[in-house]
Order: sequence, then structure tokens, then C-alpha cells
Amino acid sequence: MDKISVAGLLLGLAAILSGQVLEGGHMESLLQGTAFIIVLGGTLGAVMLQSPMPIFMQGMKMGIWVFRPPRFAPDEVINQISGWSQIARREGLLALEALVHQHPDPFTVKGLQLLVDGAEPERLREVLETEIATYEERMRLCARIWEAAGGYAPTIGILGAVMGLIHVMENLTDPAKLGGGIAVAFVATIYGVGSANLFFLPVAKKLLAHVAHLVRIREMLVDGLIGIANGENPRIIENRLQGYLG
Repeated sequence: MDKISVAGLLLGLAAILSGQVLEGGHMESLLQGTAFIIVLGGTLGAVMLQSPMPIFMQGMKMGIWVFRPPRFAPDEVINQISGWSQIARREGLLALEALVHQHPDPFTVKGLQLLVDGAEPERLREVLETEIATYEERMRLCARIWEAAGGYAPTIGILGAVMGLIHVMENLTDPAKLGGGIAVAFVATIYGVGSANLFFLPVAKKLLAHVAHLVRIREMLVDGLIGIANGENPRIIENRLQGYLG
């Protein structure tokens, strides 16, 4: 569980709700189902319209990364590559063939298979870096559906506000209906701006940061495999990979 994400979300909500109470307002005035439906439904529809289905679905699934980040263990990767390099140095590249199908990550399996098959280092780098570029582009597109939601939500909130004001104008002769229309108008704006800046945009930034970490792991793996292919000393490979940790 990413505790700072939970704490940040709760702190933001608590600050806004506390301000409402301190100003003498009531919590009930911020609970408007109509405004919620307009903002959430309109934002979701706009994001769906701009996104291909696979990108949209994967982006939604990635949302859980905000609270349960993907596993990022660069130290383990370095130790693993160091072990591979020692095996290759002692027994040759073919000794790594037994490890190819034991690894759960398809990208790692592909890299090891190319290494065992005797691919030239530059060819190995070309193939794996192309796959990294494709992977990064796709993952960034998926993460950016949340950024898109952060762009659409305030505008949909304004649309909800205008709809609420239209309702007010239509019922000027009926004072009993004016309060509800005005409430929807202002609360829709709050929902739009608040959801964008307290949730959608921060989620997008965090997901993009996780994508960068995952890409870095793959770059470390490529660097290590190239070092093994070139017959470099395991200690040199390990020291170079340590540089990725900053």
C-alpha cells in the first residue's frame, strides 16, 4: 500500500471539508447527486471518446497503482544480472538456456533467448530497445487517460453550472426550486475543479512516474545483457548498473 497516496488524498479532502465547516457551511450542501452524475459521467464519456478501448481499459486498471504500486526492485535485478554474467563467464552463454523459461517476465525471457541464441550485441540492443520504446509509449498513453480526465472535468463542471443556472432561470417564478438549481450550479463547478486537481491530475503524474521506473528496470536489463554478450567482467557490469540507482 502506498501510504503517501492515501495520506495525500485524505489530507486534500479533509482540508476542503474542514474549510466548509469553518466557514459555517454544511456538509450536505456539497452532496449533490445531479452535479456528481454530470461531472463524472461527462468526464468519463469524454475520455472514452478520445481513447481506443484497449488503452482505456488498461489505463483504468493502472489506476490501482496509485495505492498498490507495481513491484520495483532494482537491487534484485542487479543481483540477478550479476549472477547471469558469472554463469556465462564460467560456463558460456549456452549455460543460461536453462534459465530462459524459468523467468516470469516475457521481456526478460526474450532478452535471454536472444543472448543464448548468439545474437550480436548491437542487434540485441536494437531489438530490446525497440520493444522498450513501444512499451513506454503504450504505458504513457494509458496513464494519460487520467491526465485527459483532469483536463475535461473542470469544463464539464462549468457545463453543469450553466445547466443549473438555466434551471434557475426557468423557475424564477417558483422560489422553492431556485435553491436546488443554484446548488447544482456551484457544486458542479466544485466537483469538476476539485476532482481534476485533487485526483485525476495527481493520479496521472504518479502513474507516469511508475512507468518511468518500469522502463528504467528494462533499460538496466538491456545494459546488463549487452555487457554479458560482450564478455565483460561481472564486477564491471554490476558497477555500471549501480549507476542507474542514482
